[in-house]
Amino acid sequence: MYEHILVPVAFDEGHSADPALSVAKALAEGGSKVTLLHVVEEIPTYAINYMPDDYRAGLLEAIQADLDKIAAGIAGAKGVVVSGHSGRTILDWAEDNGVDLIVMASHKPGLADYFLGSTASRVVRHANCSVHVIR
Repeated sequence: MYEHILVPVAFDEGHSADPALSVAKALAEGGSKVTLLHVVEEIPTYAINYMPDDYRAGLLEAIQADLDKIAAGIAGAKGVVVSGHSGRTILDWAEDNGVDLIVMASHKPGLADYFLGSTASRVVRHANCSVHVIR
């Protein structure tokens, strides 16, 4: 049914991607390509000066290894790490790579989400493909 499924993965405490991964795995059984995408937010320049020189490279390698481990359990899956603002980057990556379904987890919105908007709500509002949100 779907040719390319995108699953944004956040490694936030208390924010599990397991339900989204389960849905993507079930939908991909027909031979779909699955991409697990993690967006690394840019570190402010005032903070980067206090971090070791190899911090970013080590971080990206660790995240890629974690994504690869998760992808190994899903046929046709691969992990991708990119940098940027999470909501905008997910949308741009989906558009640029022919994604026809985004499956993502969402948390129960807090007060800040009503003013700023969560990543999931931004993706739902602006995606040019189907979006399946799991809460």
